[in-house]
Amino acid sequence: MAAATGRGGRRLTKPTAAALLLLILSLAAFAALCLLRPMPMADLLVYRAEGSAVVEGTDLYGFVVTEWELPATYPPFAAVLFVPAALLPLLPLKAAVVAGNALLLGLLVHLSLRLAGRPSRPAVVLAATGAGLWLEPVFQTALFGQINLALACLVLWDLTRPDGARGKGIATGIAAGIKLTPAIFIVHLLLTGRVRAGLYGLAGFAGTVLAGVAALPGPSLEFWTRRIFQTGRVGKAWIVDNQSLQGMFARLLHTTEPGIVWQAAALVTAAAGLLLARRAVRVHGLEAWGLMCTALTALLVSPISWSHHWVWCVPLLALIAAGPGPRWAAAMAVVFTARSMWLLPHDGYLDLRLPWWQQPAASPYPLLALGFLAYVAWRVRGGPPGGSGPGLPGPRYASSPAAESSDASTIR
Repeated sequence: MAAATGRGGRRLTKPTAAALLLLILSLAAFAALCLLRPMPMADLLVYRAEGSAVVEGTDLYGFVVTEWELPATYPPFAAVLFVPAALLPLLPLKAAVVAGNALLLGLLVHLSLRLAGRPSRPAVVLAATGAGLWLEPVFQTALFGQINLALACLVLWDLTRPDGARGKGIATGIAAGIKLTPAIFIVHLLLTGRVRAGLYGLAGFAGTVLAGVAALPGPSLEFWTRRIFQTGRVGKAWIVDNQSLQGMFARLLHTTEPGIVWQAAALVTAAAGLLLARRAVRVHGLEAWGLMCTALTALLVSPISWSHHWVWCVPLLALIAAGPGPRWAAAMAVVFTARSMWLLPHDGYLDLRLPWWQQPAASPYPLLALGFLAYVAWRVRGGPPGGSGPGLPGPRYASSPAAESSDASTIR
């Protein structure tokens, strides 16, 4: 058979048909796993409880749910968005969340290819979605019923639009209003010279705050004056689930409070990562690499970056495949699939008793991210490129010297 036949009589090419089969088999395996080992979707239960608190007018930041006693940690605006989750029966809601995350993964793959300056062919998107479902951050996002893929898609869609696009930055601001960490991308816009987009981002964020105040004035006052500073409510920073610098240093130093050590490291990393992103964009015109530097910097310096927050591994893999090459991307994919942190003893306080030789396996994501930042710093060292640039793929920022000399990588 030369090709399969799709809807409307259209014929699928062999690569597309094979990729579609891979996706179907991957989804079937995932569904079978869900049936054999029911997923708790603990975070989804928190979202559902937040929506219920809004509907019933109960204390939004006073409850805990699940056996892990999880509280609400997002701004009030997010709780308003979670109201539909409180109105649906639990089993259909879980099924909808899994299906929605699969669709969002496909969208994230498409946006990641656009970020890397590569065509988004159906066969590639279908195959990458089927394989990407088993990346640990993506799998954990579905396992917990998280919204990480939705936020990544919102930010990546917004920031891969042309600089002159109407309202660019607003979607990023809305993402920051749902879960605070995307706010770093507003800083990215301002540092890289997109002042108008940055101001739109601030306006979008302010709009979410005002909407939260209008809907939930009491909880809004409580969150923005008190709860926002209580990072300990999110969880234990030293467990292997936390793949931030704080988690890495806590385990390395065998202490629940790494204190000044991780704070200094986070401050230096934040400054270096954002300045590196600015240089990649403004001097060399490497928008995609600058954006990825900012994303990984956010994950590194956040007090807690659970492993499922690292869904930015999807655009990272796309960028590496388009730049250093598929072999490097495959090696990175192994890191994000291996689940090495879960293979180590990590019950109770065992996370803090790991010997030195197990530390890399306990903190694979921050080590990989630091390596990526070092690689980009090496590639963009020196002055502005004369013409060809550092040889990294991705769209060019129009006002940079690199873009003025060559726009061959610009996404149209």
